[in-house]
Amino acid sequence: MAEFVKDVMTPGVVAVRPDASLVEAAQLMRAQNIGDVVVADGQQVVGVLTDRDIAVRAVAEGVDPLAVSARSVCTPDPLVVAPHDPVSAAVALMRQHAVRRLPVVENGLPVGLVSLGDLAEAQDPASPLADISRAEPDTRGGA
Repeated sequence: MAEFVKDVMTPGVVAVRPDASLVEAAQLMRAQNIGDVVVADGQQVVGVLTDRDIAVRAVAEGVDPLAVSARSVCTPDPLVVAPHDPVSAAVALMRQHAVRRLPVVENGLPVGLVSLGDLAEAQDPASPLADISRAEPDTRGGA
């Protein structure tokens, strides 16, 4: 079983600037087949923006996704973990704060992301959540 966050995280970070429009962020998510991006001011993580944030905090409120910034909709000041933190610390943070993903930061720089699916895959590869996490994204355009 994986011991450290570095063993389970998805390396690399897909990021947008705080002033990026929601359309820009959504297009990047689509191009990368991901559901979230880190909002970064230079190298500093200032938030996490998910596809759900865009839908619930912006589109459902009737705001113009071309005129609204990633910073205004993202979850600001996200909890973060380090690559050498124990996996159990990431699990505890997710459980305590009811979050599904944590940016992984080393020496102040984002280096990856650890998600609930990453943890499920590492701790119980036969679980349904691990199976879903490994599945290729459905690109047919439907739900």
